[in-house]
Amino acid sequence: MRSSIIERKTNETEIRVKLNLDGSGLRNINVPIGFLSHMLDLFAKHGSFDLELDAKGDTWIDEHHTIEDTGIVIGQAFREAVGAKNGIKRFAAAIIPMDEVLALVSIDLSGRYAFNFTPSFSREKVGDFPTELMQDFFDAFAQNLQCSLHIILLSPGRNDHHRIEAIFKAFGRALREACSIDETLKDAIPSTKGIL
Repeated sequence: MRSSIIERKTNETEIRVKLNLDGSGLRNINVPIGFLSHMLDLFAKHGSFDLELDAKGDTWIDEHHTIEDTGIVIGQAFREAVGAKNGIKRFAAAIIPMDEVLALVSIDLSGRYAFNFTPSFSREKVGDFPTELMQDFFDAFAQNLQCSLHIILLSPGRNDHHRIEAIFKAFGRALREACSIDETLKDAIPSTKGIL
């Protein structure tokens, strides 16, 4: 089973993630930022990952530490669960609508970090989630998974909730595809280098 348990404890946050890549979308998300909990619930459901996440953080200071560190730990969990990457599809993209918004997320589990994030937002916060921290969450994830991650709004629409929700759903779908096993590879590494 491709799974992992990652824990991170600092003076600012305490986070534990349990992940099963080959799950069915079972999830138990406990984050002190309600909108982030909602988005991670969508991510796990649409990615069909089994995800347990417990996070505590110094949100009385700011949401930044908790949001960024959650991205770090989830990225580390995926990196450990995918292992040596034998037989994975590696590349994937998903284009997902959310009402008037159309989001594109593309990923390469290359073992190299690259990050491209083009969305902008009109509101300072959606619920209790500062929109400027979207970029920090996904950047932390990409750094810790060591992947190339591109997030683009093809049609930005008018509603920040819709923008963020479309991104998280596309993120789940793209990551599920990239992590999935390609039966034609017969356990080979999907790279001419022989290693990822």
